[in-house]
Amino acid sequence: MDARSTYPRRALLRGVLLGTAATASGPVLSACADSPQAAPSPAPTSANSASRSAPASSSSSGSRVLLAYFSRAGENYFNGGRRRLTVGNTEVVAGMISRLIGCDVHRIEAADPYPDDYEPTVARNVREQNANARPAIANPLDSIDRYDTILLGSPIWNVRAPMIMTTFVQDLTFTGKTVHPLTTHAMSGLGTTERDYAATCRGATPAEGLAVRGEEVANAEPDLTAWLRRIGLLTR
Repeated sequence: MDARSTYPRRALLRGVLLGTAATASGPVLSACADSPQAAPSPAPTSANSASRSAPASSSSSGSRVLLAYFSRAGENYFNGGRRRLTVGNTEVVAGMISRLIGCDVHRIEAADPYPDDYEPTVARNVREQNANARPAIANPLDSIDRYDTILLGSPIWNVRAPMIMTTFVQDLTFTGKTVHPLTTHAMSGLGTTERDYAATCRGATPAEGLAVRGEEVANAEPDLTAWLRRIGLLTR
C-alpha cells in the first residue's frame, strides 16, 4: 500500500517524504537516498559520469543507450527504521545495468549536495517539491543527441523523483528518443515518473519502466535482466 493512502497529507510530508511509506512515527526517505540496504556492493567505475566526448555505447541490441541517474548515500529509510549506506541504492542498480548491457552512464551530481542525514534531506525535498524548484546540477549534459534510448534512474521521494531529475531533463531535447524510468523506492514503485517524464521529456516516446524496492537492490539482477530483455536492450 502506498503511504499516501495510509497517512494524512501532513504526516506524508513530514514522514514519508521520499520514498513513501514508513511507520506512523517516522518520516520515510525510502528510496530517498535510495532506501537503505545492507552493505551494497560499490558500483563499478563505469557508473560515474560518462565522458561527453566519448562515442555513444551500444547495448547488446545495437541501440545507443544512456543511463542517467541520481543517487544519494548516507542515512536512509530501511523497513521502518534507518540505515546508513556507503553507496546509494540507485547507484547499486546502475552498476548492475552497466555490467549487463553496453551503455554510457552519467551520474547526476547536485551542485548543493543533499545532507547525509535523513531528516534534513526529507525537509529539503519537501521544500523543493512545494516550490516546484529546480536544484542546480554540478555536471549537466549539453546534449543527448547521439543516443536512441535513455534510462532515467532515481529514488522516489514523496511519491515522485527528486526535483533535480526535472532540472536534468528540462533543457534537453528528447525528440526521437525512447525513455524508460528506473526507480528505487520503499512502497511507491515508479511514483509519478511516467507522467512526469511524459510531460518534461520533450518529444520522447515513453516506455516501460522498472521499480526496485530499496531494501532489495542487492538481489535485483534477475529482475533487471528480465526487464532489459523485455525492452529489447539485452538480447544475449
